Amino acid sequence: MSVGKRILLLQHAGCEPPGVYEDEARARGVELERIILDEHPELPDWRPYAAVLAMGGAMGAYEEEHHLWLTAEKRLIAEAVKAGRPYWGVCLGAQLLAASLGAKVAPGPRPELGVLEVRLTGAAAEDPVFADAPPAFSTLQWHSDTYELPPGAVRLAESDLYAQQAFVIGRAYGLQFHLEVDSKLAAEWMEIPDYADELERLGGAGMPAAVLEQVAEIEPRSVPLARSLFGRWLSEVVGIGSEG
Repeated sequence: MSVGKRILLLQHAGCEPPGVYEDEARARGVELERIILDEHPELPDWRPYAAVLAMGGAMGAYEEEHHLWLTAEKRLIAEAVKAGRPYWGVCLGAQLLAASLGAKVAPGPRPELGVLEVRLTGAAAEDPVFADAPPAFSTLQWHSDTYELPPGAVRLAESDLYAQQAFVIGRAYGLQFHLEVDSKLAAEWMEIPDYADELERLGGAGMPAAVLEQVAEIEPRSVPLARSLFGRWLSEVVGIGSEG
């Protein structure tokens, strides 16, 4: 496998994989070298990889005292992004991108949970990844933290509750929402007691079942959109085509 087909995957928990994004990567013959940070916090050198992919997690980007590896991870992200290496961050991965570039990450006014609408900004129409995406779409949200834009970043998406839903800076993208989650992954999350308990605590006793129903309802649209956006990042930003 050539260096050009290898992506460093920073996965913060074993149960939070790239989902549909991984399906698109495999279809293109891309090798994802997975580091599960809450199990194996040692980080490799980012330089041998064509790009960095960072997923979500229950921890906050600012919780270095509880998760010592966050400091090293933010340093890796900052070095890679400043060197021009492509980056795709989801939820915590987006917040870590912002934090690594000097922006504030902090708890928001209230949690954003369930399938909700995200709207693209005018700048998204000029972006190589988001240019062909619909102006608004529904996607899973599951976060309490938010971030400020790093200097030089361009905001690509917003929602009613949070202005910061997606941004780009150079060749690095941060997405607050979980477009990568399909019904199968959502069902796996609901089998995790801590995840289901959090939804019930914040959204009521019926929230886990409601989220499963909502994800199933949007899946015919969300899965193709997820694969399209991630595929465009791979081809237009990373330089990995669809031929596999």
